[in-house]
Amino acid sequence: MGYKVAVVGATGNVGRELLSIMAERHFPVNEVVPLASHRSVGREISYGDDEVIAVQDLATFDFKGTDIVLSSPGASVSAEFSPRAAAAGAVVIDNTSFWRMDPDVPLVVPEVNPGAIAGYSKKGIIANPNCSTIQMVVAMKPLHDLAKITRCIVSTYQSVSGFGKDAMDELFNQTKGIYVNQPTEQHRQSFTKQIAFNCIPHIDSFMDDGSTKEEWKMVVETKKILDPSIKVHATCVRVPVFVGHGESITLEFANSIDEKQARLALQKAPGIIVVDEREDGGYVTPKECVGEDDVYVSRIRSDPTVDNGLSLWVVSDNLRKGAALNTVQIAETLIGQYMGNAA
Repeated sequence: MGYKVAVVGATGNVGRELLSIMAERHFPVNEVVPLASHRSVGREISYGDDEVIAVQDLATFDFKGTDIVLSSPGASVSAEFSPRAAAAGAVVIDNTSFWRMDPDVPLVVPEVNPGAIAGYSKKGIIANPNCSTIQMVVAMKPLHDLAKITRCIVSTYQSVSGFGKDAMDELFNQTKGIYVNQPTEQHRQSFTKQIAFNCIPHIDSFMDDGSTKEEWKMVVETKKILDPSIKVHATCVRVPVFVGHGESITLEFANSIDEKQARLALQKAPGIIVVDEREDGGYVTPKECVGEDDVYVSRIRSDPTVDNGLSLWVVSDNLRKGAALNTVQIAETLIGQYMGNAA
């Protein structure tokens, strides 16, 4: 008993991670179809330990008979092909930014708002949030339930893998080049400034109010997923880390909350591991969360500058929970609660 699942963007960072996680979690499939542009047609991709599958052409693929599409191409590609797949009867779970703020498309983090999945029937599409938003709202959810968050200030420390393989190569080549006295300009194409041994407070395009689009995403997505009344202000920074996002989060609450209550609520919440020892190394860094499914919370402490304030340090693997794993978890919830058993 299983489903026919197409993976769009199968040759990219997130696409490969999708296939790996599906195999790890024994996702109920009877056929997996990797799809990409014509340049990758025929390329072989591993699924699990034993199966190798050839990539097919997204442009010519017939989605009829496909049950679920896990989609992670560019936004413009999703804009064209996600409706086509949905019209053929598939449910599309899309990892791009294109559908996230569509009022008829649910934006879902299964630990936070699984009930929103029911709205998939409007367009046949479910959106996966931005990677930085996902880990933040997972950490915010149990605290919001406990004492109602009114305001969130977040600064992110985002790895280069969030910008794709070319960005990872750029960090590697710049770092290597610095040690052999090569000008970093020889290895700069993804970022506006040198990324090796540097931090860049600029992710995505600038908007009229001075925010970047990445910062805007965190604001509007948090409101759609968790609570529209929460005020959110974000500063998003790219750092010279290959995989794993860090976030410094300060929260204000409507009701009284202390560190002990917050720590207990976080420890009980699904998808969260608390590592919060007030000693050298008693916290989790982005490097340590690579390959892990959970969101890690450390440095839980009161903010004495406001009433009912707390600060947290939150890290997660942006390619797993921030993208591929969350997509697969949405699909698992969709199957378990809405689609039943496949024939």
